[in-house]
Amino acid sequence: MLYTHLMIRECCSADKERIYFIINEAAKCYEGVIPPDRYHQPYMPMAELEEEMRRMTFYGWEADGALVGVMGSETVKDVTLIRHAYVLPQWQRRGIGSKLLIHLRRLVKTDRLLVGTWAANTWAISFYEKHGFKLLPDKDELLMTYWSIPQRQIETSVVLGVERK
Repeated sequence: MLYTHLMIRECCSADKERIYFIINEAAKCYEGVIPPDRYHQPYMPMAELEEEMRRMTFYGWEADGALVGVMGSETVKDVTLIRHAYVLPQWQRRGIGSKLLIHLRRLVKTDRLLVGTWAANTWAISFYEKHGFKLLPDKDELLMTYWSIPQRQIETSVVLGVERK
């Protein structure tokens, strides 16, 4: 299939409904993988997305005028966090996540880039390792320092990091 318009762009408040759709469609793959007490639908309620959009910047991959993937970036203290990286299932395995990550890495001004994900999310861990990220042993301390998440999520998550080159 030939796509005439492919691009990465910064998302805005007008994209809220589409970001909500992408996150919640893509997160359906977590069902039966992450701890059942952490999985719910919608995976990210609209009120939570609105709060996240106030704290961070989303970038999206657009194909023929519609966002099909998103990835967020948030500077916290002395690091940059990659947040909420999701691609619609039918668009996965086409390099969209890689292109978004490369784009965000070019924008990073801090010396360290971190990403947190579920420990059971082996495909995401492999994706970030492919891009030079390493699993970090001090994940509990990092999650408590740079994220605002419940203790149960800390127990069931990992952190990967890379130094800016």
